[in-house]
Amino acid sequence: MKLLFIGSRLYDDLDWYVRSKEIESVLTESNEDAINLDLPDQVFIVPRGMDGPKQVALMQNVDAVVPLIGIDPPLIDVARMKEEIESEYNIPVIASDVRAVELTSNKIKTKGFYEEIGVATPPYQILNNPDELEMDFPVVLKQGEGQGGKDIKVAKSIEDVEEYFKEFNQALCEKFVEGSEISIEVLGYDGEYVALPPIYKGETTLEGTHPLNKVKTGPCMVEGLDNNLVQHTAYKIAKNLDSDGIFEMDFMFSKQTRQLYAIEVNTRPNGTRYLTTATCGINSLCELVNMAIGEFSLSKIYDKMEYHYSTEIPIGNYEGPSPNEPVKSFEDNDFVVHGPEGYQRVTARADSKEGLEQLVDKLT
Repeated sequence: MKLLFIGSRLYDDLDWYVRSKEIESVLTESNEDAINLDLPDQVFIVPRGMDGPKQVALMQNVDAVVPLIGIDPPLIDVARMKEEIESEYNIPVIASDVRAVELTSNKIKTKGFYEEIGVATPPYQILNNPDELEMDFPVVLKQGEGQGGKDIKVAKSIEDVEEYFKEFNQALCEKFVEGSEISIEVLGYDGEYVALPPIYKGETTLEGTHPLNKVKTGPCMVEGLDNNLVQHTAYKIAKNLDSDGIFEMDFMFSKQTRQLYAIEVNTRPNGTRYLTTATCGINSLCELVNMAIGEFSLSKIYDKMEYHYSTEIPIGNYEGPSPNEPVKSFEDNDFVVHGPEGYQRVTARADSKEGLEQLVDKLT
């Protein structure tokens, strides 16, 4: 079995799994100085875009293509390549299709999609100037496109809105929800979908604290919230998107109304994947490989499901004990260190809350 992987930045997360499956690995990358280029069996440096990876896939006669792209802008080109390669050459591409990417890459379109399928989302309006605002403060101002908190502002006054419009001509204006931030991964392939355990990402703040600066925990344990509701809602969203790969979804649970609100969907590998793996033993990137080689199924996911307490802590530069090889796997480790130097994070797990506290003390 020969697989083509697109993008090297995330490849070290699954290199150990690819080797364990005795898969021949081919990788394309546009940056000749990128990390992890020493890991695959073959590497091809290609121009930006998807034409290069498509040509390599055909030239190398690969069995499937697995894009490892963790940012939004290239996703639509990946989706178009997927539809072309699958229809013309019958080579599976483990990624979302054009419809799913178009619905999820623009927050305004995502809002309309939620309303269409009957999923609750915070009240909102589209502002073309500050005078159109009809909502009470505080509100959240966003652009249609963007990720990782980019171009998001919590506005507490009309002056804040006016300041935002000095940079932008339009805004998605959303009611600020005071409550808990929740993330969940859904895996989907060939019409089968499974929602993994929800992850708690902290409380909303008027300061707009970036998620990377918060301590996260799994499984999500929020008073008044039924995790089954989160999983059911996430499953419903993925089922209606009707595509393949990883879906990472963000929700808010309102303290005031006890209402679960859907916020956004990402059709790519995401920042909570280590915590999800630590919590339940399911590695979403490895499952992309399983989709590519025909070993993905709901029954296999359920058979592998584990139950742990986990946490992820921003640590800057990690100086604790070294993990076992492979260092990015929880199979022989109770913690994984990830992220670039200066911004490293430790994700740890244990079978009890007390055991997790002891492990964190040891690592930090």
